[in-house]
Amino acid sequence: MSLIAEAPGFLQVFSDGTVKRFAPDIAFASPESSESYKSKDVVVDPSKPITGRIFLPNTPTINSSTHKLPVVVYFHGGGFCIGSTTWLNYHIFLGDLASLAGVIVLSIDYRLAPENRLPIAYSDGCSSLEWLVKSCYTEPWLERADLSQVFLSGDSAGGNIAHNITIKAHTSEDHDLSGIHIKGILLIHPYFGSEERTPQEKAADSGIEVQMNDMFWNLSIPKGSNRDYFGCNFEKGGLKHDEWSLFPKVVVYVAERDFLKERGVMYVEYLKRKGVRDVKLIEAKDEGHIHHIYHPKSKSTFLLQRQMDEFIKN
Repeated sequence: MSLIAEAPGFLQVFSDGTVKRFAPDIAFASPESSESYKSKDVVVDPSKPITGRIFLPNTPTINSSTHKLPVVVYFHGGGFCIGSTTWLNYHIFLGDLASLAGVIVLSIDYRLAPENRLPIAYSDGCSSLEWLVKSCYTEPWLERADLSQVFLSGDSAGGNIAHNITIKAHTSEDHDLSGIHIKGILLIHPYFGSEERTPQEKAADSGIEVQMNDMFWNLSIPKGSNRDYFGCNFEKGGLKHDEWSLFPKVVVYVAERDFLKERGVMYVEYLKRKGVRDVKLIEAKDEGHIHHIYHPKSKSTFLLQRQMDEFIKN
């Protein structure tokens, strides 16, 4: 048995198919938290399994039986292979977002590659939205969820998932998402690719970032596919011409020092060419990929959360 792929400190994949993951600090859900939010773990589908964590803001309005709250369904990053809503820094970032924006956050732990290659993450995301609709009647923490104001968000691979679920909401016959209205999507440093490298990727072709990028794609796309697979290359999968006008409003956050920044810019330009009416690009200066997860209490992270709050409210 030999080591065939590794993200040091996070992931090892061996030749016999064995996968070992190493998690950073973990945060436990706190239903009785005295902080500005509380959190609760839920089981979305025990057979797969898909789990999640709900973050509920401790604001005065939450005590009103008539006050409905927008819902942000969030998908963590990690190249489709690592990551979890239970990781401490995700917990902090999403709890603070729920508090600042006054929203319910449902963060999803979808199944990971390489054991579960794409498009399983997309299917799990759709299943999570179906669960959200059903659970509004059975889960007390969701009784004030406003399903007419649902926003999909995620960082890196999670941003990719948010995009592809939005596409599936218009095209999929396998999932009934009619009970939910996706009002907008917020993509943070989205993880896309293609067989054709961007100029920045070409310039860094021998660097560790590009090597890690290639490794995660090789582990996550279906065997026999290349990076022009629709889940990697957004131009290879989409909607019919007249359906793009129904696409929800979009904001894409990129980071100045992120070598994936070009992909985010290309995605925005692609949506505009397709006729999506409301598309916005926001750049974080002097920051790198998923800076908000590495530094969830930084000024730049607080700025990102305020920008997300503004997008949701507008």
